[in-house]
Amino acid sequence: MGLGPLRRSPLVEQAADRLRAQIADGTWPVGTRLPGETTLARDLDVGRSTVREALRALAGAGLVRARQGSGVYVIATEPREDWPARLRRASVADVYEIRMMLEVRAAELAAERRSADDLRALDAALAERDRAEAGPDTAAFIDADIALHTAVVAAAHNPVLTDLFGTFTPVLRDGLLDLARLVDVRRADAEHGRAAHAGLVAAVRDRDPEAAGRVIGAELRRTLAHLRDA
Repeated sequence: MGLGPLRRSPLVEQAADRLRAQIADGTWPVGTRLPGETTLARDLDVGRSTVREALRALAGAGLVRARQGSGVYVIATEPREDWPARLRRASVADVYEIRMMLEVRAAELAAERRSADDLRALDAALAERDRAEAGPDTAAFIDADIALHTAVVAAAHNPVLTDLFGTFTPVLRDGLLDLARLVDVRRADAEHGRAAHAGLVAAVRDRDPEAAGRVIGAELRRTLAHLRDA
């Protein structure tokens, strides 16, 4: 299969797609060194800068790797799965285990770093969770519960941690909605859940990292047990 010239834009995406197809169909097997930039640019009828950007895109997808002084080599025939796709494919129990690791530490940091604004956000989120728990809408309750946990993570004042937790929340929401179809966790554990979340907010308010981590860890372990039993 010849490369052939490209006639439409965006050229970088087209060049990357054409090179990706060549790799996928076996024209360049794993371990093969790709032709140089000048050759690829001529075959694709684009500039060398376009080829260079296309190769960067392929490297980002885990298909090729540059070797200093040697060239660019094929290292895989299929793109590496991105993080959101990996999360969507994971079981909610597996995601919950990672959530526990993140949130226990986040709660400890929140207790150390929280501000007056954080406390107001936590109080508002806790009140909204209580209102949603008393209402008929399960999805609204799950959203309010996640919002409270998100407020705790935000109070840790670590933007990387906040962003990472944000990638988990869509998967957590879907998993908890599925669980709610099998087990009415908020009815079975209503008093415990309300007390645990109030205790979490209180520990953050009191600047007690040990208590904050202990309370949220116990609460998340209870939910994880429901997920595994469902």
